[in-house]
Amino acid sequence: MWPGYLDRAAQEAMVGDLRAVIAAAPLVRPVTRRGQALSVRMTSAGEVGWVSDRRGYRYEDRHPSGVAWPPIPASVRAVWDAVAPGAAAPDSCLVNWYAPDARMGMHQDRDEADLGQPVVSISLGDDARFRIGNVERGGPTQSVVLRSGDVVVMGGAARLRHHGIDLIVPGTGDLLGAPGRINVTLRVAR
Repeated sequence: MWPGYLDRAAQEAMVGDLRAVIAAAPLVRPVTRRGQALSVRMTSAGEVGWVSDRRGYRYEDRHPSGVAWPPIPASVRAVWDAVAPGAAAPDSCLVNWYAPDARMGMHQDRDEADLGQPVVSISLGDDARFRIGNVERGGPTQSVVLRSGDVVVMGGAARLRHHGIDLIVPGTGDLLGAPGRINVTLRVAR
């Protein structure tokens, strides 16, 4: 974990870049195979984006509306280059918007072709309680508060650990101009 990796100016610039991504490829509320809507809204940038619908979880080369995903912003890519040296270039940048009541259940990031490549996560906005568990489902977990500007790298032995977001703490940040949190995750999908 890299606490406070991005200073305020870098966070503000990144949020501006992400607003442009969202304008080009609007946020959607994915559903599970069972048709249950996730509480988090999402979009992507890069060659491929992560989608979830009744057909399952997967990477696609187009937004659900049919438009191509916008490129990964240089401000986001610079974080990957700094904290994941030697890793392949990311081809997917998932942008998650958490309203104050949104959560993300415990899950593994395992839809990528090469699980030896890390996942890099950037937190922007309100604080969130991040919970991390084990490779196998169940067992003890640990929680840590992620603050705006924090970066987490899940690689090596931690790459397949279950993780999720239990709580957003509204009003702990003023970066976004409204309560909530943006989480950006970079990955090598193909």
